[in-house]
Amino acid sequence: MKASLTKGLGQGFVVEEVDLAEPIGHEVRVEVRASGLCHSDLSVATFIGEEFPVVLGHEVAGVVTEVGPLVTQTKVGDHVVGSLIQYCGACTNCLSGRTHVCLRPEATLRTADQGPRISWDGAPVAQGMGLGGFAQEALIHENQLAVVPDEMPWAPAALIGCGVLTGAGAVLNSARVQHGETVVIIGAGGVGMNAVSGARIAGAETIIVTDIEDGKLERARAFGATHVVNSRTVDPVEAVREITGHGADHVFDFVGARPVTAQGLQMVAKGGGLYLIGVSSGDAGVEVNSIATLSGSQRVQGVYMGSSNLKRDIPLYASLYLQGRMNLDDLVSKEIGLADISAGYEALKDGTTARVVVTDLS
Repeated sequence: MKASLTKGLGQGFVVEEVDLAEPIGHEVRVEVRASGLCHSDLSVATFIGEEFPVVLGHEVAGVVTEVGPLVTQTKVGDHVVGSLIQYCGACTNCLSGRTHVCLRPEATLRTADQGPRISWDGAPVAQGMGLGGFAQEALIHENQLAVVPDEMPWAPAALIGCGVLTGAGAVLNSARVQHGETVVIIGAGGVGMNAVSGARIAGAETIIVTDIEDGKLERARAFGATHVVNSRTVDPVEAVREITGHGADHVFDFVGARPVTAQGLQMVAKGGGLYLIGVSSGDAGVEVNSIATLSGSQRVQGVYMGSSNLKRDIPLYASLYLQGRMNLDDLVSKEIGLADISAGYEALKDGTTARVVVTDLS
């Protein structure tokens, strides 16, 4: 089969013929129909990757074509969406429903004596995040897959497994935003837009989006933001306090730059929370004044994958999309071929481009 290989740091994405093993145990063979381009994969390819060659791509949607002998949760012909959440299903966190913080995520992978899932010229190929969606087919543990309705279009379906889980999940699962509350979303990228959708679903009364690009802020209005703030031209903390009168109940930082995160903490109202989702630099973080935080009964929380349970949340978001209650179509700015991934990441540098999805796997 064809796959887009990354052979080393900074070496881009090159289409090669690779071999995919037969499914064993809980593995599911998926014919990939769509694979989204996420910045996390680009980071692996350019400066943080450790295993090469590797097939990246962790926003995967496709059709099940074969299942291993122990698979019980899906069958041939199912339409599925993959997620980078890897969970064993048996540890204390998994048994309590917190699969996003599984204690044994490696249980979804093959052991050294079972041979690689992917090989190239007879040598093993790493599989990014247990998915490897930049390929015509993928071999994935059933715990990383959720079944969606057949009528769900492929391109928006692929985005659910990462960006939608992260953005909407941060609002609905991590913060548990309630009807009538006030929300600030810092960063109007694709994941931030899913947070806007989540805030609308939760019934937030005020949804403020801050960014430094007017084009992104206009998109935020289209997704349902009640207010937008260009933090390049005005002080975003003052703007948020003017809009809310006392600060926001929930502030979501999708940027992760230290000065921006510090501003986010200043936006939080008494009893409110700051949620850390994005990371854009190695020194990302925030300094917390204990006295102010204690007296204000505020919280700072790290959020991984929107605190999601993928088996529950992926079908939920697909259903909300099909009901017309969640906007995913406007996230798909461009559809490309498997050989065009490098160009696709270049396109994402344009602020008007929300997401790029590989849909031509020929």
